[in-house]
Amino acid sequence: MYRGIKRLIDIVLSGLAIVCSVPFWIITIIGIELSDPGPIFYKANRIGKGNREFSMYKFRSMRVLRETKKGSEASLRPETDRIFPWGRVIRKLKLDELPQFLNILLGDMSIIGPRPVAKDQIDLFRFGKYDEAKKVKPGISGPAALYDYIYGDQFEEANVDEYMKKVYPTRRELEYVYVKKEGFLFDTWIFFETAWCVILSIFDKENTRLLNTLIAMAQESNPNLKG
Repeated sequence: MYRGIKRLIDIVLSGLAIVCSVPFWIITIIGIELSDPGPIFYKANRIGKGNREFSMYKFRSMRVLRETKKGSEASLRPETDRIFPWGRVIRKLKLDELPQFLNILLGDMSIIGPRPVAKDQIDLFRFGKYDEAKKVKPGISGPAALYDYIYGDQFEEANVDEYMKKVYPTRRELEYVYVKKEGFLFDTWIFFETAWCVILSIFDKENTRLLNTLIAMAQESNPNLKG
């Protein structure tokens, strides 16, 4: 019953979100074209429920590559030197995530859930008990996404090793935590905490209370984790 009702809520809320956010879509698109003319959307290869591959949509926030780049499809850290100024704004306000409401309507994602994993990073996030995350649809927001937003985003591409040491273990654990705590009350809590985090970010404030709560959740799930 929970999954069926959640799907209905996802359809209704994502539809309303798209309609109500049309002005933000227009502003975002104009800003992208003025800042760095090129494709409006970025299509990423992601792994969802049942380890099924799908295309996840985002507004493009990075400069268009003029030559082919070799390597990972999606680094754990954004290439900060490639993010154009308007791209930084829409990332901070999470406007770049708006097209993912289309993924929700298509049934690939949910509003709340573990973050979808890049195809070439599945071995980092889907092994052992952490493979439990494949049982639920990935979401726009969830405990792992909030932890990364509050704390992980301070680590730039050059600090991947530090990110892997300080952020990755807790982020991975929180995806497992979501699977175990999934339910109407937990989803509702995540939904409002996400909105509050975005509001605080507008005023350059950090949600330390939530950060400590998320760390405590991860440590309760895995006592070997360090804060």
